[in-house]
Amino acid sequence: MNTPFLRRTLTAAAAAGGTAALLLAAAAGASAHVGITPDKTTANSYALLTFGIPHGCDESGTTKVAITLPAELNDAQPTVNPNWTVEKVTEQLAEPRKLADGTSITKRTSQIVYTAKAPLPDELRDALVLSLKLPDAAGTTLHFPTLQTCETGQTDWSEIAKDGQDPHSLKAPAPSITITGAATEGHEGSAAQTSHTEQASVVTDSGVEARSWASLAAGLGGLALGGVAVARGFRRPARDNDPAALSQPPAK
Repeated sequence: MNTPFLRRTLTAAAAAGGTAALLLAAAAGASAHVGITPDKTTANSYALLTFGIPHGCDESGTTKVAITLPAELNDAQPTVNPNWTVEKVTEQLAEPRKLADGTSITKRTSQIVYTAKAPLPDELRDALVLSLKLPDAAGTTLHFPTLQTCETGQTDWSEIAKDGQDPHSLKAPAPSITITGAATEGHEGSAAQTSHTEQASVVTDSGVEARSWASLAAGLGGLALGGVAVARGFRRPARDNDPAALSQPPAK
């Protein structure tokens, strides 16, 4: 038996298995955050932002989600969700703000508040969608601090990474997107511009999430089959590896 080769093979298999386990853990951790999936991020364009609402607060059902709009935005149109009622909260501007068409506004929408008709159970998730116009500011990151209120307790998703800080180190990061130029959007697609809380990929499309898990499971299955094949190879009769034995006719 080629012991060194077998040792290397098993070591590689163990390393691959460990990597897969880390990926599973990362996916599970990412899905615990409120995140945004935009259908586009191009500057000065209209976009649909889907907010994924994860588990509740320490296993308590979610009753309200208040999404704060960044100062760069003037308004947002909430999409109706049959499980929630929704309202806009406005604020008075310190001074009039001039719009691209030459008109001015003195108020803006500062928050979109969704209230659950029945508490969203901790083991379930939902998606809330806002329609809005992105500012003409390619390269700017927009943060949407979100307060998740539960039957018991709250989770304030409002932390913003400082310069040089790893966003993944934040305990309750604010959902965010980065505005892109037209050329970047065309080459990379909107999927590359998802929120930092997904800062990963906490994906609001459950179908995409399911396909990702299925692909990972298939890879682990292939790894297991490969290990079986290697083990069988080492149990082949000695005559298959012995030149002298190969010269003799097989026993009847």
